[in-house]
Amino acid sequence: KMYFLCSFSCLLLATLGCSQALEFSSSLHFKSLAVGQDVTLRCFSKHNQTTFYYWYKQTLGQRPRLFSEFYKHESQGRLNNDFKNDQRFQLENGDGKNHLKISNAQTSDSGTYYCVGVHSYAHEFHEGYSVLVEDSSSYIQTSVDQLSSENIHTGDSVTLNCTVHTGSCDGEHRVYWFKDSEDSHPGLIYTHNQCEKNNNMQTHSCVYELHMKNLTESHAGIYYCAVASCGHILFGNGTKLDLTGEFNF
Repeated sequence: KMYFLCSFSCLLLATLGCSQALEFSSSLHFKSLAVGQDVTLRCFSKHNQTTFYYWYKQTLGQRPRLFSEFYKHESQGRLNNDFKNDQRFQLENGDGKNHLKISNAQTSDSGTYYCVGVHSYAHEFHEGYSVLVEDSSSYIQTSVDQLSSENIHTGDSVTLNCTVHTGSCDGEHRVYWFKDSEDSHPGLIYTHNQCEKNNNMQTHSCVYELHMKNLTESHAGIYYCAVASCGHILFGNGTKLDLTGEFNF
């Protein structure tokens, strides 16, 4: 993180031709929205002496790009680069503010936006926003079902089932089993990606099984299955395994 801040500082200094140190704001906000929604990134100056205002946008794996600039003695700021011809972007300037409004958001608007102010040859990061725009059509409708509890006798065997309803997501799935008990922290105990198809179930359903034999009291606890599906990780509600003494005939 510090390396990025230093690199970004050098970029700004080279761009604006100044040599004073930058002051950093620790505020970083997260905005998550769907395609077509509107969002306003708000930025207020902390100093009356602030003369210039800038917005920078950085996307993953790329350098920050100058998005907009505003001189306080002008009535309105201006957009830069490829953003200036896009009417979805609007600036709201004046009275120490440098707000950026994005209308009809698109996935290409995702990225990190930085509001920078300049006063007395010093640069200050006023605000930072991490913006994620998702296409609702790509949302997955995956659900994970588990039995709430199993009552087993010591020495018995048990098979725990994890049923995954993948909806429209037909990609590869990987299942992880975790155990949580009073005597230890949650830990990964097994992972697999073999789907057991059930002819009586929907096409987009899979059953994943966890087999355990010769159970002892140490097996007691809550077993959770987690499914990595289409870029998401979903957890079941867990199956509580209760063990009683050996069954006597």
